[in-house]
Amino acid sequence: MSRQTKYFDRRFYWGLVHPRLWGTWLAIGLLLIFGLLPAWVRDPLAKLLAKGVFRIAQKPLKVARANLKACFPEMPEPQLNQLLRDNVDNFVMILLGQAELLIRSKSSLRKRVQVTGFEHVQAARVANQPIIFIMPHVWGIDYAGLRLNLDLPMVTMAKAHRNELFNWFNNRVRSRMGGHVYMREAGIRALLAELKKGNSFFYLPDEDLGPDQSVFTPFLGTTKATLPVVGRLAAAGNARVLPVKIGYDSQNHRFELGILPAIAAENMQGKENEALALNKAVEQVILAYPEQYMWFLKLLRTRPEGEPSIYS
Repeated sequence: MSRQTKYFDRRFYWGLVHPRLWGTWLAIGLLLIFGLLPAWVRDPLAKLLAKGVFRIAQKPLKVARANLKACFPEMPEPQLNQLLRDNVDNFVMILLGQAELLIRSKSSLRKRVQVTGFEHVQAARVANQPIIFIMPHVWGIDYAGLRLNLDLPMVTMAKAHRNELFNWFNNRVRSRMGGHVYMREAGIRALLAELKKGNSFFYLPDEDLGPDQSVFTPFLGTTKATLPVVGRLAAAGNARVLPVKIGYDSQNHRFELGILPAIAAENMQGKENEALALNKAVEQVILAYPEQYMWFLKLLRTRPEGEPSIYS
């Protein structure tokens, strides 16, 4: 891998057929089969499989329950339990359909993902500005990225999987429309260089990156450590910041992608203001489809001084 590029190499290499990866090839083969099935056949099968996942995924569910109790302290227990079950259902449905992003046609992707609010993208285009799309960790994020990549040049950034075959497969999917997938190590400079080329990308501001340079601001029913870097990045790259929401409609077997109005530049000035604006955008996206957010992530790992961990 070149030090200059710092993005994932999508090319196949023979090390990917090593015997220790044969189990992974089997898993990918199953995903490809599911990806070929129509959604109206696949989704009921996914809901059946989700019941088994719910029974065995106790550690992630413990984290998800802690997050939900912190973010929605007044939510009744039966409602919280149902939200967890719906969350697992949506995880399995979207996971089993993931391979269709690689093997289905572009016209199929347009039909699968219905877009509203594209006028906000067009306004940025008229102003000759690239876009930083704000989206937290939701199950359908890859559908959102590839659907938007059909209409405008985009890149993205991802953390490498330990399994090199899944790493190769996921980045083949994410770069299908031609956009590079940068490594985390590439840093903000790589993204700034892409903005200056006119390329847009997703920024996920909900990840807890530790106390260094993070700011504590209100988030749903608690407080959250947020890293305020988007404002400076947008200013340096002359970019607009647009929140994006996406949710899967299992009744109609399609995704609804909504592009929201730009965050005002004045709301991104100052670290506290920016952290608050980002958290509000994340709240808006999560609350649109709370059952489709990745609640199993330790998004509240960093706590204010003296406050115990919610995951103990």
